[in-house]
Order: sequence, then C-alpha cells, then structure tokens
Amino acid sequence: MHAEDTDDPAATAPSARRAMRSFVLRAGRMGTGQQRALVELGPRYVLPFEPGVALDWQARFGRQAPRVLEIGFGMGDATAQIAAALPGTDFIGIEVHVPGVGALLKRIGELGLGNLRLMQHDAVEVLERMVAPASLDGVHIFFPDPWHKKRHNKRRLIQPPFVTLLASRLKPGGYLHCATDWQPYAEQMLEVLRAEPALANTAEAYAPRPAYRPLTKFENRGLKLGHGVWDLVFTRR
Repeated sequence: MHAEDTDDPAATAPSARRAMRSFVLRAGRMGTGQQRALVELGPRYVLPFEPGVALDWQARFGRQAPRVLEIGFGMGDATAQIAAALPGTDFIGIEVHVPGVGALLKRIGELGLGNLRLMQHDAVEVLERMVAPASLDGVHIFFPDPWHKKRHNKRRLIQPPFVTLLASRLKPGGYLHCATDWQPYAEQMLEVLRAEPALANTAEAYAPRPAYRPLTKFENRGLKLGHGVWDLVFTRR
C-alpha cells in the first residue's frame, strides 16, 4: 500500500515528501575493507527501498522482538555497540552515505550481529512509505547535522512535520531518543518535541544519557574540552 493511498494523516500531510529530507549527500572515500563488506555482506544485510511495501520485521529477522530504527548512523560505531549490547532487540539503521554503510557492514561481519539490518535511502521516504503506523518500539537520532548557520537552520532534521511523522510510527509507550552536541540545536529540539501533542518528555528538560548509548571518541574528546552533549528522550502517549 502506497503512502498516498493510506488514511494515515502523517503520510498524507502536504509537507511530507516535498519539504522534508533527512540528508545532504557528501562525497566520501571507501576503504578496501568497506568495499569488500558491501560486496560480501550487502546482499544479506542491506534492505531494499520498496515504496508501498511495509517492512516485515519478523520475516527480516526471523523472530518477534522489540524494533528500533536509527536515522543517520554515520560510520556506525555506536550502532554496532548498541546492537551488540542489546541482542534481544532488532535494529534497522538508515544512512545514505556509502562509506558509512560499508563501515557498519564490516562491523556486522566482525561482531556477528544478527540483530542489525541497514537501509541506504532517505529516512523520510522510508518512514512514510515502508514503516507502518504504531510499529516501532524506538527511534534513535544521534548527532544529526546541526546546520550551524542561521540561514541553514531550516535544513535541520528535527522540525515539526518530521516529528509528527516519527510520533505516528511509534507504538504507544515507544520512545524517541535524540542527542546533539550543539546547544542551539538542543534548544530547538526541546521546543519542537515539547510542542508535539503525541509525545511526552521523560525528563524535566534534557534527559540523562541512557546507558545503552555509548560515548563516541568524538564525544569523549569534546567532553574533556568542556563541550556539552544533550540527550532528549520522549515517549509516545
């Protein structure tokens, strides 16, 4: 079923596909290990974008388990660590940049991660056209591009239409976990997430870092220099 044929209000909102994109393509270099992982592991672990075909998590993972979607996993270090630490949860990571997909595939092979699958496509379209409403137990969005310049703020991922779409895909009680190291973006995220009526904050403002989210090398370096990191954890009402 195509998103435009459904009664789902988040999918049919006029702002959806035309106004929102989850990424900007940038050039990146591929290492030989990443290239090999794409060839050898890609056919098994990278799922195709099939608009109008709802993701069948049970068929993809061969079991019924909690389902978490990650948007923009970068090079995948944190994603691999989380999947390894939570073998009872199934994860699908979305990333458009080929080197990142190759790097995480390499980690999947090294760690034998059977609970992780990847998609190389725009997350907005995946959510609209392949993820059924109220089907996710969690969504992770860690360190999305902050678009520092004020004139570029409108390109930030966490905007009201996208948050409404995210909330519609969460089960009641499911969670949305965002993290950023850019305070102005953290403030915008808090404002936008608080304004979404389908979501409730789990903290007064910013949440303590959940134990499942590992500290990255970049984050550790920033913390030692006195830079802040802000986690936001909201649940679906």
